[in-house]
Amino acid sequence: MTDATIEDELEPQKSSKTGLFLGLGLALAGAGGGYYATISGLIPLGESHATKADNKDPDSHGSAMATTAAQDIAFVDLPPIMISLTGGGDLRHLRFHAQLEVASSAASNVEKITPRIIDVLNGYLRALELSDLRDPKSLARLRGQMLRRVSLVAGEGNVRDLLVMEFVLN
Repeated sequence: MTDATIEDELEPQKSSKTGLFLGLGLALAGAGGGYYATISGLIPLGESHATKADNKDPDSHGSAMATTAAQDIAFVDLPPIMISLTGGGDLRHLRFHAQLEVASSAASNVEKITPRIIDVLNGYLRALELSDLRDPKSLARLRGQMLRRVSLVAGEGNVRDLLVMEFVLN
């Protein structure tokens, strides 16, 4: 072999840095796009800049929100419901009492349909079995189901929450 071919074999080939620069450019473009998407609100993470600009004093804004929310709500008391439950040969009684958190403007409308709301809750609670109540998380699940049914009867947006005042199983 000649000296020229030996030098070509010994000399390492230099890798192209094009891939490195292309990857770096794409990473920077992705980071910039992610930053823009988060700031513009396309990706809702935490509090947006528009909300931060409006809140110069976070303590005053929090108390203003609390007083506005407290003035805009009303509670509709539902009469207690007593239900007999069977399961495993035992006859047990469930005493249930709740209140509905509604917008103050919708309170009179919800009070007018209280018999329908009681009918829906009574039908749902009578369909329960004792095994449905044994799980410690059952009250949260039942509350969600009842709120969904009450919202359907009262109209979407009229009932904000269902507050369980009494849930006693004898």
